[in-house]
Parts: sequence; structure tokens; C-alpha cells
Amino acid sequence: MLKKYANTLILFVALFPGLTVADTGALVNTGNTAWVFISTILVLFMVLPGLFLFYGGLVRSKNVLSVSMQTFVICCMVSLLWLIFGYSLVFTDPTGWFGGLNKAFFAGVFDGSMFGDIPESAFALYQMVFAIFATSLVVVGFAERMRFPAIVAFCAAWLLFVYVPVAHWVRGDGWLAQMGVMDFAGGSVVLLTAGVGALAIALFLGKRRGFPTMTYPPHNMTMTITGAGILWIGWFGFNGGNALAADGQAGMTLLVTQLSAASAVLCWMVCEWLKFHRPSALGMVLGLLGGLVAITPGAGYVGPAGAMVIGALAGIASFYATVFIKWKFEIDDPFAFTIFGVGTITGMLLTGFFASDQLSIFSGTGLGEGVSISGQMGTQFVGMAVISLYTLVFSWVILKALSYFMELRVTVGYEAHGLDLTLYHERGYDL
Repeated sequence: MLKKYANTLILFVALFPGLTVADTGALVNTGNTAWVFISTILVLFMVLPGLFLFYGGLVRSKNVLSVSMQTFVICCMVSLLWLIFGYSLVFTDPTGWFGGLNKAFFAGVFDGSMFGDIPESAFALYQMVFAIFATSLVVVGFAERMRFPAIVAFCAAWLLFVYVPVAHWVRGDGWLAQMGVMDFAGGSVVLLTAGVGALAIALFLGKRRGFPTMTYPPHNMTMTITGAGILWIGWFGFNGGNALAADGQAGMTLLVTQLSAASAVLCWMVCEWLKFHRPSALGMVLGLLGGLVAITPGAGYVGPAGAMVIGALAGIASFYATVFIKWKFEIDDPFAFTIFGVGTITGMLLTGFFASDQLSIFSGTGLGEGVSISGQMGTQFVGMAVISLYTLVFSWVILKALSYFMELRVTVGYEAHGLDLTLYHERGYDL
């Protein structure tokens, strides 16, 4: 009799290869798990080498290695901090403002532990690369002007006191999620916090020497465009992986991501043509990022036509934000807030509109029962405002606290000669 049931179970598994039995007896969907693995690799690929190439090309050649150094160290440091406290503080105790430590050091995360129908280890790793990406984005706020020990200390503190609480509120089913804030792929958690955090750093440290009288054009646009292309490809994992399944929602998420990006590029180019009488390669990639950022909150909620409009409006908003913030207000933030901050704000608000299923060709998946478009947009605004204000204040507080213990900014001489030689005694190009 036992042999008969065993043969039946083996036949069942053979006929349904997408399902296997874990140690706990739970069913693992291998198709969904594989998609999460692929998405994890794509998001990490956005950091290494995507962000390094993108931002490495934007800075001056004498600082190109400093960007790679910062990115690599942040990747390693955040990985370990995510193990020690990050995962637990985000994804436990959903009723609080801050999670608990009962999963510190991945306690309870073993071969057979599950998150839905995927292994919990896969879920924890996927969320880890989001934390790495967010912390790596912040470094652009102190491009070419911050000491390396200060960078490490700031990023560790920023992860604990800014990223982790916000991620708990939104992705860990915390109070903002329970209030009804819609953010499918972590736009407010990853991109808005990084953009606002970079703005706080740029304001606290001040401008690079000579800015804006001296301009700092990208030293290698080929690197920047290559990095932007990697980010574009990786964004499919960034958005699509959040479905945690290889299903129709993931497919629609990939589709709207592509449409928003394409629409934003073309609209930025038109704005640039109208204002400067020519398009540019830099403008093209900035428009691309604006569209990718804007669709992130609503990627799983809006339809194709809505995504096209979101991308178009984000391209326009990011363009004029760059013109005014960088050149009118003379804030030396190399596009972090104007792209990641403004793009996310645009996308957050428009998600509340285009997620509705009452808008004909623009209809999305629908809002909550009894929730109006204006009500959802109001909720989105509250979530966006709370996260922005919290990030700005605590990023500033961290910088202020660190300034009592260490020098944050490099000397005038170090900045003039470049950080590659003065801090690391290496150079990116031996010409």
C-alpha cells in the first residue's frame, strides 16, 4: 500500500514539474522561484555594473574609480547588514512603525521555509538587492566631494534609520500599506528615499568647487549610455519580479515598464528640442530613467495606455525639474533628486489616477472597494509627503551627527586633484 502511494506521488511530481515538495511539506513553485532568481540577478546587475557605468561616466575622469569603489563596498556592506538586522526589521511585526529582531541573522530562514510558494531565502535575497540598489543610488549626492570613511558610516546609518523604516511601512505591511498607499515595486521605498536622501547630502555638503560657473560635463558618455541600457534591462526584474510569480501580472508589468520608458525618452527629447533646439544623448538617458522611475509604483496596477501617459508626464516633469533645480537654484545634485525624486513623485500620484478601472482605455486593475480616484490620489500624496519629509530630516540628522565625529568633505586640494589618486592612489585611465 505504501509503495502504491509513493509511486502515485512520484507520478504527480513528474506530471507537474512546476511543483516540488519542500522539507516542510509545502509546495514550491519552481517556475515562480526561477523568475524571482532571474529578477534578483537583474536587479543586482543594475548596481554592478549598471550604476557604476552610468554614474562613472557622468563624473570627471579623475573620480571614476571612486564611484566604483563606493558601489562595490556598499554592495558588500548592505548584504551583511541585511543579514544582521535589515530583513527582520522590515518584514516582521507589521503593526508597528519599526519591525522586530526575531529574524535577525536570518533566524528561521532555512531550506524549507517558505514565502508564499517560493523559498523564503529567495524572497530575502530579492529584497536584499533592493536595499543595495537604494543605498548605492544615494552616493551620487556626494559625488566627487566626500571622504570614504564618512561615506561608509553614512550609508550604514542611512540604511538603518531611513531605508529600513520606510521599507517596513510600505513593503512590510506597515502603517502606510495598511492606510492604502499603492506602491507595487517599491518606488517610494527605493527611489524616492534615494532621491531625497541625495538632495539632503548635496545641500549639506555644498557645491563642488566652482559650480555652477564651471560646468562638469560627463567625461565618458559611452559609459553612461551603456549603464543606462543595463538599467533599462534590469528594470524588468526590478518591477516584474515584485509579482513573485511568472504570471499575467508579471507580463503586464514588463509591458507597462517598456511603454513608460519609451514615452519618457521621446517627451524629454521634445522638451530639449524646444528649449535648446537640439536633443542630446545625455537627455535621452535621463528621460529613460525618468520613465522607468515613474512607472515603478504603479507597474502592477496600471494599464498600457496609462503607462504611456505616466512616462510622458514624467519625462516632462523630470526635464523641467532638472533645468530649475540644477541651474536656477544651483543645487549640485547630479540628477538624483530631479530624476529619482521627481520621477517617483509623479508616478506615485498618477498611480492613484490610472489604477482606476473606470477610465476606458486607461483603466488599470482597480482601486479598493469604495475608494475614489481623488481619495486614492490623496492617500498617495500623504504617503509621498511623509516619506519625503522623513527621509530629508533623518538624512540631514545623520550627516549632522557624523560631522561631530569625522570630517565629511575632502579638502580643496583633494577635490582639485581628484579622489582616485588622493584617496585610493589609483587612476581609472593610464594615458
